Amino acid sequence: MADDDDLLTRARRLTEPGAAPDPGLAARLAGRADLPAVREAGRILAAADPRLLFPPGHEPRPLRVALVPSFTADQLAAPLRIALLAAGFAPEFHITAPDRQLLLLGGAVDGLDAFGADLTLCPAHEEVLLPRDVDPGDAAALRAAVEERWERFAAAVTAYAARTAGAVLLATVPLPAAALRRIVSHRGRAALARLWRELNLRILDLAERTDRVDVLDLETLLAEHPGPLRDARLHAFAQMAWAPGVEHRYAAEVAGYARALTGRGRKCLVLDLDNTLWGGVLGDDGPENIEIGPLYPGNAYAAVQRTALALRRQGVLLAVASKNDPDLVARVLDEHPELLLRASDFVAIEAGWGAKDDSIRRIAEQLNIGLDAMVFADDSAFECDLVRHALPEVTVIHLAGDPAGHAAALLAEGGFDALTTTDTDKERTGLYRARAQRHRFSAEQPSPEDYLHGLGLRVTLRAADDYTLPRIVQLGGRTNQFNLTGRCHPEDATRRMAHSPDHALLAFEVADRFGDEGIVGALWIARHPDHWVLENAVMSCRVFARGVEHAVLGAVADAARAAGAHRLEADFRATPRNGPAARFLDEAGFAPAAPGASGTARRSLALDPGPRTTAPWITTTVTAPALADSREGHRIP
Repeated sequence: MADDDDLLTRARRLTEPGAAPDPGLAARLAGRADLPAVREAGRILAAADPRLLFPPGHEPRPLRVALVPSFTADQLAAPLRIALLAAGFAPEFHITAPDRQLLLLGGAVDGLDAFGADLTLCPAHEEVLLPRDVDPGDAAALRAAVEERWERFAAAVTAYAARTAGAVLLATVPLPAAALRRIVSHRGRAALARLWRELNLRILDLAERTDRVDVLDLETLLAEHPGPLRDARLHAFAQMAWAPGVEHRYAAEVAGYARALTGRGRKCLVLDLDNTLWGGVLGDDGPENIEIGPLYPGNAYAAVQRTALALRRQGVLLAVASKNDPDLVARVLDEHPELLLRASDFVAIEAGWGAKDDSIRRIAEQLNIGLDAMVFADDSAFECDLVRHALPEVTVIHLAGDPAGHAAALLAEGGFDALTTTDTDKERTGLYRARAQRHRFSAEQPSPEDYLHGLGLRVTLRAADDYTLPRIVQLGGRTNQFNLTGRCHPEDATRRMAHSPDHALLAFEVADRFGDEGIVGALWIARHPDHWVLENAVMSCRVFARGVEHAVLGAVADAARAAGAHRLEADFRATPRNGPAARFLDEAGFAPAAPGASGTARRSLALDPGPRTTAPWITTTVTAPALADSREGHRIP
């Protein structure tokens, strides 16, 4: 209780004039089990400047969240605020009346559409789809009533998704046990349960066939939730369909989705070794006596490795930060017969006797990713507290207690959530290991120019197709540093642009002597008779400093000139993180022109003579007819 009081005091302090930043507070609150204290802190922090909850120099991402529930959900805003702050957002909420969900989604005049939500949440309870007064013993009437209500619900969601530019997040609808027990026949209960599962499948399917709609499978997520779905007294008194514990679980899942939506999912899992990947202490017990294998507790540590391996196969980078003899670590990872993870599964191994926060910093620098993209997992409370205080941007998972729960703890935060995974994600570990080879090659060269010429860089521009579109959308959402506007085009808009004769939607790939980087960038181009507009351009940070962006711009400039255009224009919006994109425009010769659309600044580049910079060490191949003037394989030396 004293600790909760301290957290509330820290929250109140942030509402005072001249308050000092408290960057660790939101993460501490998000991990608290005292739900009333978290709820109270969420209410208090509504009056605080959200920037005070982030380290100096780190700006939270604004997120406009519309909450359109079918039940009273006023209390839900507080845990949502805490979860979103902890995930790196500065949320602004618009909450609608509980009895108007379908009317507002369907288009009733209200402030919902004018709010312009980035994310609309539509939590629904069973009474939206299951009438109170239907005869529970009449299976045919029950099915007909549910079908009719489902059609209304689906039509309203579809109508709203067509109007909004943001994402719409639905959730499957848990069925309270009392609704089943109203039916005394076991076969009747089974029929209702089957009907309800069919209904939730329809909700899940709605995301597959409706642009901008995604679904949380809340019904499944609550299967292991320790508390009740509903507080009967709160439901009777205030029509609150979810108990506080369910609201907090939902808030945490929404925060994970918001990270995925905006490309802020964590990219790297940094693992301790002793009593984390295996049981025991390597230096004391010796390689032959560490606990890993088919029997407890070795099987619990095997489950941790299996979970980490599953993450690695979906694009999460794995690294090690361990206080251990590096030669002994290398030997175990190479020789131990029970290990599921080998050295080749890790992009960096920091084994030694230095502080772990320093190890994590070095890993971040080596991978060229931000600390806010990293998760650190360790069994030591001391090491976890050290990293929390030294590196508040890093998500810390304390693997405390019985190792049987450690594998689940790695996934509990949802920090690695992504909207989709692509072939490039699956190869990410190999891509980053190749980066290390490039780094060693660079150190052997007498000059940067020799290094660049020696790489044998090849850039290929392709028109978007069904295979590359998911990666293009993903890059638009995830890329923060080289992103002209700091925003992403919605998936449906990107798909329309791919088929529009007035646009060119392009992906570009990079390869060199060390391997294929895959699709690392994309351009959204509007084509006009006398000028072309870069509505956005994004590029992965892993190919920075090689001239790739200038080679791509040169190909676009040549194509625009050949099509009769006199200039290239680019929309630019400054963000706290897209300095590299701004420098690129300056280096290429783009000059300020006029205000652009949606708060951007328009910049212009005359095509005579064209871009200032070139990349003579790069061979560029164009296989996009829109750029190659219908000549496949146009090569630019």
